[in-house]
Amino acid sequence: MPQPLSPTTIGLVKATVPALEAHGLAITTRMYERLFTDPEMRNLFNASHQGAAGGQPKALAMAVLAYARHIDDLGALGGAVERIAQKHVALNILPEHYPHVATALLGAIQDVLGDAATAEICAAWGEAYWFLAEILIGREAALYRDQAHTPGGWNGWRDFVVERVVDESETIRSFILVPRDGGAVPRHRPGQYLGLRIDRPEGGSLRRNYSISCAPGDRAYRITVKREAGSDGPAGIVSSWLHGRAIPGTVVMLTPPAGEFILDRQSADPVVLVSGGVGFTPMMSMLETLVAEAPDRPVWYVHAALNGRVHAMREHVRALAAGSHALKTHTIYATPEAQDREGVDYDATGLLTAEDLAALTPMDRATYYLCGPTPFLAALVHGLARSGVPTARIRYEFFGPADSLEAIPQAA
Repeated sequence: MPQPLSPTTIGLVKATVPALEAHGLAITTRMYERLFTDPEMRNLFNASHQGAAGGQPKALAMAVLAYARHIDDLGALGGAVERIAQKHVALNILPEHYPHVATALLGAIQDVLGDAATAEICAAWGEAYWFLAEILIGREAALYRDQAHTPGGWNGWRDFVVERVVDESETIRSFILVPRDGGAVPRHRPGQYLGLRIDRPEGGSLRRNYSISCAPGDRAYRITVKREAGSDGPAGIVSSWLHGRAIPGTVVMLTPPAGEFILDRQSADPVVLVSGGVGFTPMMSMLETLVAEAPDRPVWYVHAALNGRVHAMREHVRALAAGSHALKTHTIYATPEAQDREGVDYDATGLLTAEDLAALTPMDRATYYLCGPTPFLAALVHGLARSGVPTARIRYEFFGPADSLEAIPQAA
């Protein structure tokens, strides 16, 4: 652990809370502008999370504000620190990258706050930044060691080959990936993701995180990817590349499995897996694992899709349910089409609500795992909490930069 922060530093950082509340987003936006003047640093980040639509500057602004508010009680931030460390190892962030961020952040504070960013304030934030950075670097070093010493494990980027491509719906495909070197892979924990990198012929690289959508094994991974709209923009460029160019034999680079959104495989309590759209991918890993390893554990798989054309892995889930006496499924379509048959292809129409989950599942005993678009999570996570489900039994994963309940709006 780093040396404790001085009382003076703690006081100065907490004094900046009002300024961060007013100008935090401007500071983090400016920080990324400064940071991305270095192409090497720009390549480390997921470009689809930048800008007004991506949300990364806003998420970071909220994280910086939370750090300032709790700098005298960092135990309150333990979950956020772990999420950040896991994401960093998936992107192969290394200690030598941290000074670049420090320079960009302190420069952005000075740019935005002007004369209010006194030498004392900047010194305090410099000390506070490196205090947190040392915690993250230490945790990431432990994660890298664990990855390297796990059977089949490695550090950094490893070449994988697309072995097979499977169409799961009109917009979603699965890619079976095996190591190019023919070696084994570490068994992931259901719910984890992989870092994926594509080097561009024109220079630079693109990096994304994709959930592993199969049960753990030691030979291959499966990722299941939705082709996003706007293939010319950051949000869709990698998914469009995978859908358009990743055929059997194509080489991509992966980092080892990472992430703290994982299935509790020790408990025998009921499990409810709740997904919206392509958010089913970590749930599929959990579902396959539960059916194989805990056939008597009660499981509900609740999935929301737009309609049957985009509903992925429907037949696979049916097959799993047919072979399991403990698995119940429920599917809701927002706007079913003429060919979609209620009672056959789906069970209900509309938007999935916490009230639906209360009617379908044992709220007094179940642990809920949720993944999907931000509005979907906002409605259900807050709805479950209002219904009395303890926080410890509500676990969720974002497909994006947000990483706390504070980052999604609370429904009225």
